[in-house]
Amino acid sequence: MRYRQLGDSDLHVSEISLGSWLTYGVAVDETAALACVDASFEAGINFIDTANIYGKGTAEEFLGRALASRPRDSYVLATKLFWPMTDTDRGLSREQVFKQIDLSLARLRTDYVDLYQCHRWDPETPLEETMEALTEIVQAGKVRYIGFSEWTAPQIQAAIDLVPGVEKFVSSQPQYSILWRVPEEGVIPVCAANGISQIVWSPLAQGVLTGKYLPGSPPPDDSRAANDEIGGWMSHFRSDDTLTRVQQLRPIADGLGISMAQLAIAWTLREPNVASAIIGASRPEQVVDNAGASGIELDASTLAAIDAIFA
Repeated sequence: MRYRQLGDSDLHVSEISLGSWLTYGVAVDETAALACVDASFEAGINFIDTANIYGKGTAEEFLGRALASRPRDSYVLATKLFWPMTDTDRGLSREQVFKQIDLSLARLRTDYVDLYQCHRWDPETPLEETMEALTEIVQAGKVRYIGFSEWTAPQIQAAIDLVPGVEKFVSSQPQYSILWRVPEEGVIPVCAANGISQIVWSPLAQGVLTGKYLPGSPPPDDSRAANDEIGGWMSHFRSDDTLTRVQQLRPIADGLGISMAQLAIAWTLREPNVASAIIGASRPEQVVDNAGASGIELDASTLAAIDAIFA
């Protein structure tokens, strides 16, 4: 496992990180989830990402149990706030920042998180109010660093413009994969210029880039797409045209002696501004395979061949 510095922070995170969206505390049973956490540590993964909204707190509660016996300095822990937790609890107001961090810390059974992220932009709260509240919880020792997820380049720049009066963001968490390259257009350039790293989610496009889904065929019974709870998130990646193109990645991966999942994750890590790629594993063998992407360097001809498939 290789490690990269997270933005301008002093955190060094594994190139592969363990996520918990749609999995732990939701669709994966406790035994399998614990096995995935164990496999992650064995593979050298030190970065774990969650959010209060995942399972309405159940993902954080699971991680609180799973990590309780491990030294707190053996992992980097990230969570988020924004989405509605109750009819009245949502957004990035000062009140919500103070309330949600305390609830998250209680569920995670820890005194602090290494990274606290704004899960989306809040159009109903002044940015200054959010940034000042985040700065206060950093100063209180409840949070070491702050980040955001799925903000636009102008929104990111607006937060940068408030520094040094407030704490500086060190991370951005966008969706990014061979099938979703939107962050390249504005987010990555503004972040790279300002000491903000990417922590990318869905580097496998919800499993589509593993090659397990075949055009014209129903999804495997044990796959995410076949799961009623989580399959709906995947529909936009599962057209027959997309699945046909994805199958053209197989000979590229075979020629390199790696899995299709490793090829897809290594592709995201080719971008210097990406600090870590978040995986969502339901079985420990998936963790092992995904972690194997760390350190794989794709040459120019391989990258060009991938581009040609999806041109």
